[in-house]
Amino acid sequence: MKGKKLNYSVCIDAVFKESGMPFTDAMYAVRNLGYEAVEFWSWTDKDILKIKDVQKETGLKVAAFCTEFINPGDKEKQEEFLEGLRRSMDTAGLLDCRKLIVQAGWEYETAAKGITRSEHRKTLIDTMQKAGKLAAGQGIELEIEPLNLLVDHPGYHVSASEDAFGLIEKIGCENVKILFDIYHQQITEGNLSSNIFGHLDMIGHLHAAAVPGRGAITTGEINYPFLLNELAGAGYEGYVGLEYMTALSPEKTLKDIVDEILV
Repeated sequence: MKGKKLNYSVCIDAVFKESGMPFTDAMYAVRNLGYEAVEFWSWTDKDILKIKDVQKETGLKVAAFCTEFINPGDKEKQEEFLEGLRRSMDTAGLLDCRKLIVQAGWEYETAAKGITRSEHRKTLIDTMQKAGKLAAGQGIELEIEPLNLLVDHPGYHVSASEDAFGLIEKIGCENVKILFDIYHQQITEGNLSSNIFGHLDMIGHLHAAAVPGRGAITTGEINYPFLLNELAGAGYEGYVGLEYMTALSPEKTLKDIVDEILV
Protein backbone atom coordinates (compact mmCIF):
# COMPACT_ATOMS: atom_id res chain seq x y z
CA MET A 1 0.00 0.00 0.00
CA LYS A 2 3.00 2.27 -0.52
CA GLY A 3 2.11 5.73 -1.69
CA LYS A 4 -1.49 5.71 -0.52
CA LYS A 5 -2.83 9.16 0.27
CA LEU A 6 -5.34 8.28 3.00
CA ASN A 7 -5.10 6.38 6.27
CA TYR A 8 -7.10 3.17 6.48
CA SER A 9 -8.00 0.87 9.34
CA VAL A 10 -9.69 -2.51 9.27
CA CYS A 11 -12.51 -3.17 11.73
CA ILE A 12 -11.67 -6.73 12.71
CA ASP A 13 -14.94 -7.32 14.58
CA ALA A 14 -16.86 -6.61 11.36
CA VAL A 15 -14.66 -7.86 8.52
CA PHE A 16 -13.66 -11.13 10.23
CA LYS A 17 -17.00 -11.74 11.98
CA GLU A 18 -18.24 -14.46 9.62
CA SER A 19 -14.88 -16.19 9.30
CA GLY A 20 -14.52 -16.68 13.04
CA MET A 21 -10.78 -16.05 12.83
CA PRO A 22 -9.25 -15.29 16.24
CA PHE A 23 -8.67 -11.57 16.76
CA THR A 24 -4.89 -11.59 16.90
CA ASP A 25 -4.67 -13.98 13.90
CA ALA A 26 -6.74 -11.42 12.01
CA MET A 27 -4.28 -8.72 13.05
CA TYR A 28 -1.44 -10.65 11.41
CA ALA A 29 -3.56 -11.18 8.28
CA VAL A 30 -4.36 -7.47 8.05
CA ARG A 31 -0.70 -6.50 8.43
CA ASN A 32 0.42 -9.05 5.82
CA LEU A 33 -1.95 -7.39 3.34
CA GLY A 34 -0.23 -4.05 3.89
CA TYR A 35 -2.74 -2.31 6.13
CA GLU A 36 -1.22 -0.30 8.95
CA ALA A 37 -4.11 0.05 11.42
CA VAL A 38 -7.01 -1.85 12.92
CA GLU A 39 -10.08 -0.96 14.94
CA PHE A 40 -12.80 -2.87 16.74
CA TRP A 41 -16.06 -2.57 18.64
CA SER A 42 -16.04 -3.73 22.25
CA TRP A 43 -12.78 -3.96 24.20
CA THR A 44 -14.11 -5.69 27.32
CA ASP A 45 -14.31 -9.08 25.60
CA LYS A 46 -10.72 -9.02 24.31
CA ASP A 47 -7.26 -9.90 25.59
CA ILE A 48 -5.86 -6.38 25.50
CA LEU A 49 -2.36 -7.36 26.60
CA LYS A 50 -2.16 -9.94 23.81
CA ILE A 51 -3.31 -7.32 21.32
CA LYS A 52 -0.60 -5.03 22.64
CA ASP A 53 2.01 -7.75 22.10
CA VAL A 54 0.91 -8.21 18.48
CA GLN A 55 0.98 -4.44 18.02
CA LYS A 56 4.61 -4.38 19.12
CA GLU A 57 5.47 -7.26 16.82
CA THR A 58 3.68 -5.97 13.72
CA GLY A 59 3.74 -2.19 14.13
CA LEU A 60 -0.04 -2.05 13.69
CA LYS A 61 -1.79 0.98 15.12
CA VAL A 62 -5.19 0.89 16.81
CA ALA A 63 -7.19 3.64 15.13
CA ALA A 64 -10.32 3.51 17.29
CA PHE A 65 -12.64 1.36 19.38
CA CYS A 66 -15.91 1.83 21.25
CA THR A 67 -16.43 2.98 24.79
CA GLU A 68 -18.57 0.78 27.02
CA PHE A 69 -22.16 0.60 25.79
CA ILE A 70 -23.86 2.66 28.49
CA ASN A 71 -26.63 5.04 27.44
CA PRO A 72 -25.34 8.65 27.71
CA GLY A 73 -28.88 10.02 27.38
CA ASP A 74 -30.00 8.51 30.70
CA LYS A 75 -29.26 10.90 33.56
CA GLU A 76 -29.32 8.06 36.09
CA LYS A 77 -26.51 6.37 34.15
CA GLN A 78 -24.37 9.43 33.53
CA GLU A 79 -21.76 8.63 36.19
CA GLU A 80 -21.75 4.98 35.07
CA PHE A 81 -21.05 6.17 31.53
CA LEU A 82 -18.22 8.41 32.69
CA GLU A 83 -16.69 5.61 34.76
CA GLY A 84 -16.86 3.37 31.70
CA LEU A 85 -15.19 6.12 29.71
CA ARG A 86 -12.35 6.25 32.22
CA ARG A 87 -11.83 2.50 31.87
CA SER A 88 -11.94 2.81 28.09
CA MET A 89 -9.37 5.61 28.19
CA ASP A 90 -7.08 3.47 30.33
CA THR A 91 -7.32 0.76 27.68
CA ALA A 92 -6.73 3.33 24.93
CA GLY A 93 -3.59 4.39 26.73
CA LEU A 94 -2.27 0.82 26.74
CA LEU A 95 -2.88 0.55 23.00
CA ASP A 96 -1.72 4.08 22.14
CA CYS A 97 -5.15 4.78 20.63
CA ARG A 98 -6.29 8.41 20.48
CA LYS A 99 -9.92 8.03 19.32
CA LEU A 100 -12.89 6.44 21.07
CA ILE A 101 -16.28 5.82 19.47
CA VAL A 102 -19.38 6.81 21.46
CA GLN A 103 -22.97 5.72 20.82
CA ALA A 104 -25.67 8.36 21.37
CA GLY A 105 -28.00 5.86 23.05
CA TRP A 106 -31.24 4.09 22.24
CA GLU A 107 -34.48 5.96 22.89
CA TYR A 108 -36.45 2.80 23.65
CA GLU A 109 -34.24 2.40 26.72
CA THR A 110 -34.85 5.93 27.96
CA ALA A 111 -38.51 6.03 26.87
CA ALA A 112 -39.18 2.93 28.97
CA LYS A 113 -38.16 5.04 31.98
CA GLY A 114 -40.42 7.95 31.00
CA ILE A 115 -37.57 10.02 29.52
CA THR A 116 -38.61 12.07 26.48
CA ARG A 117 -36.48 12.55 23.38
CA SER A 118 -35.76 16.16 24.34
CA GLU A 119 -34.71 15.08 27.85
CA HIS A 120 -32.49 12.39 26.32
CA ARG A 121 -30.88 15.05 24.13
CA LYS A 122 -30.35 17.47 27.02
CA THR A 123 -28.66 14.75 29.09
CA LEU A 124 -26.61 13.57 26.11
CA ILE A 125 -25.19 17.07 25.60
CA ASP A 126 -24.38 17.41 29.30
CA THR A 127 -22.80 13.95 29.43
CA MET A 128 -20.67 14.58 26.35
CA GLN A 129 -19.50 17.97 27.63
CA LYS A 130 -18.27 16.25 30.78
CA ALA A 131 -16.84 13.35 28.76
CA GLY A 132 -15.08 15.74 26.41
CA LYS A 133 -13.30 17.45 29.30
CA LEU A 134 -12.22 14.11 30.75
CA ALA A 135 -10.95 12.90 27.38
CA ALA A 136 -9.14 16.15 26.62
CA GLY A 137 -7.05 15.60 29.72
CA GLN A 138 -5.85 12.31 28.21
CA GLY A 139 -5.37 13.66 24.67
CA ILE A 140 -8.27 11.57 23.39
CA GLU A 141 -10.88 12.53 20.82
CA LEU A 142 -14.45 11.22 21.15
CA GLU A 143 -16.43 10.30 18.02
CA ILE A 144 -20.24 10.25 18.23
CA GLU A 145 -21.67 7.93 15.59
CA PRO A 146 -25.03 8.50 13.87
CA LEU A 147 -26.67 5.21 12.81
CA ASN A 148 -29.43 4.44 10.32
CA LEU A 149 -32.91 3.72 11.67
CA LEU A 150 -34.32 2.11 8.54
CA VAL A 151 -32.30 -1.11 8.33
CA ASP A 152 -30.06 -1.69 11.34
CA HIS A 153 -30.79 0.44 14.40
CA PRO A 154 -34.44 1.45 14.96
CA GLY A 155 -34.83 3.53 18.09
CA TYR A 156 -31.34 5.03 18.02
CA HIS A 157 -31.10 8.69 19.04
CA VAL A 158 -29.11 10.28 16.18
CA SER A 159 -29.41 9.39 12.50
CA ALA A 160 -29.42 12.47 10.24
CA SER A 161 -26.24 14.38 9.43
CA GLU A 162 -27.68 17.84 10.03
CA ASP A 163 -28.87 16.80 13.49
CA ALA A 164 -25.51 15.18 14.27
CA PHE A 165 -23.46 18.23 13.32
CA GLY A 166 -25.86 20.47 15.24
CA LEU A 167 -25.32 18.25 18.26
CA ILE A 168 -21.55 18.72 18.00
CA GLU A 169 -22.00 22.50 17.90
CA LYS A 170 -24.11 22.41 21.06
CA ILE A 171 -21.61 20.19 22.89
CA GLY A 172 -18.92 22.70 22.00
CA CYS A 173 -15.81 20.61 22.77
CA GLU A 174 -13.01 20.62 20.23
CA ASN A 175 -12.25 16.97 20.92
CA VAL A 176 -15.84 15.73 20.44
CA LYS A 177 -16.58 15.09 16.78
CA ILE A 178 -18.66 12.89 14.49
CA LEU A 179 -17.86 9.44 13.22
CA PHE A 180 -19.37 9.73 9.75
CA ASP A 181 -20.35 6.21 8.68
CA ILE A 182 -20.84 6.39 4.92
CA TYR A 183 -22.94 3.21 4.91
CA HIS A 184 -25.35 4.46 7.57
CA GLN A 185 -25.65 7.94 6.07
CA GLN A 186 -26.29 6.66 2.56
CA ILE A 187 -29.24 4.67 3.91
CA THR A 188 -30.48 7.56 6.05
CA GLU A 189 -30.30 10.39 3.54
CA GLY A 190 -27.71 10.08 0.76
CA ASN A 191 -26.25 13.46 -0.26
CA LEU A 192 -22.90 12.15 0.90
CA SER A 193 -20.52 14.65 -0.69
CA SER A 194 -22.36 17.70 0.61
CA ASN A 195 -22.74 16.28 4.10
CA ILE A 196 -19.11 15.16 4.33
CA PHE A 197 -17.28 18.03 2.67
CA GLY A 198 -19.54 20.71 4.12
CA HIS A 199 -18.60 19.59 7.64
CA LEU A 200 -15.20 17.93 7.31
CA ASP A 201 -13.86 19.90 10.28
CA MET A 202 -16.44 18.18 12.50
CA ILE A 203 -15.61 14.66 11.29
CA GLY A 204 -12.94 12.80 13.24
CA HIS A 205 -13.34 9.34 11.73
CA LEU A 206 -15.07 7.66 8.79
CA HIS A 207 -16.52 4.19 8.27
CA ALA A 208 -17.06 2.54 4.91
CA ALA A 209 -19.19 -0.37 3.69
CA ALA A 210 -21.31 -1.09 0.63
CA VAL A 211 -24.99 -0.23 0.25
CA PRO A 212 -27.05 -2.35 0.07
CA GLY A 213 -25.92 -5.29 2.18
CA ARG A 214 -23.02 -3.78 4.15
CA GLY A 215 -20.49 -5.75 2.10
CA ALA A 216 -17.03 -4.87 0.83
CA ILE A 217 -16.67 -1.45 -0.80
CA THR A 218 -15.77 -3.02 -4.15
CA THR A 219 -19.54 -3.63 -4.50
CA GLY A 220 -22.74 -1.62 -4.15
CA GLU A 221 -24.16 1.72 -5.20
CA ILE A 222 -21.69 4.09 -3.49
CA ASN A 223 -18.87 5.44 -5.66
CA TYR A 224 -16.06 4.91 -3.18
CA PRO A 225 -13.19 5.73 -5.58
CA PHE A 226 -14.75 9.17 -6.10
CA LEU A 227 -15.32 9.81 -2.39
CA LEU A 228 -11.85 8.63 -1.36
CA ASN A 229 -10.15 10.73 -4.02
CA GLU A 230 -12.16 13.76 -2.90
CA LEU A 231 -11.18 13.11 0.72
CA ALA A 232 -7.53 12.88 -0.26
CA GLY A 233 -7.83 16.11 -2.23
CA ALA A 234 -9.49 17.84 0.71
CA GLY A 235 -6.56 16.91 2.94
CA TYR A 236 -8.50 14.61 5.28
CA GLU A 237 -5.97 13.25 7.78
CA GLY A 238 -8.14 10.92 9.88
CA TYR A 239 -8.77 7.24 9.31
CA VAL A 240 -11.22 5.61 6.95
CA GLY A 241 -12.33 2.48 8.78
CA LEU A 242 -13.34 -0.50 6.65
CA GLU A 243 -16.34 -1.74 8.63
CA TYR A 244 -18.01 -4.13 6.22
CA MET A 245 -19.16 -7.71 6.67
CA THR A 246 -18.58 -10.61 4.33
CA ALA A 247 -19.23 -14.32 4.03
CA LEU A 248 -16.35 -14.49 1.54
CA SER A 249 -12.67 -14.69 2.41
CA PRO A 250 -11.87 -11.57 4.47
CA GLU A 251 -8.30 -11.62 3.19
CA LYS A 252 -9.39 -11.72 -0.46
CA THR A 253 -11.90 -8.90 -0.04
CA LEU A 254 -9.29 -6.76 1.73
CA LYS A 255 -6.77 -7.45 -1.03
CA ASP A 256 -9.34 -6.59 -3.70
CA ILE A 257 -10.00 -3.29 -1.95
CA VAL A 258 -6.28 -2.48 -1.95
CA ASP A 259 -5.98 -3.38 -5.63
CA GLU A 260 -9.18 -1.75 -6.91
CA ILE A 261 -10.39 1.02 -4.58
CA LEU A 262 -7.97 2.63 -2.16
CA VAL A 263 -6.20 5.90 -2.92
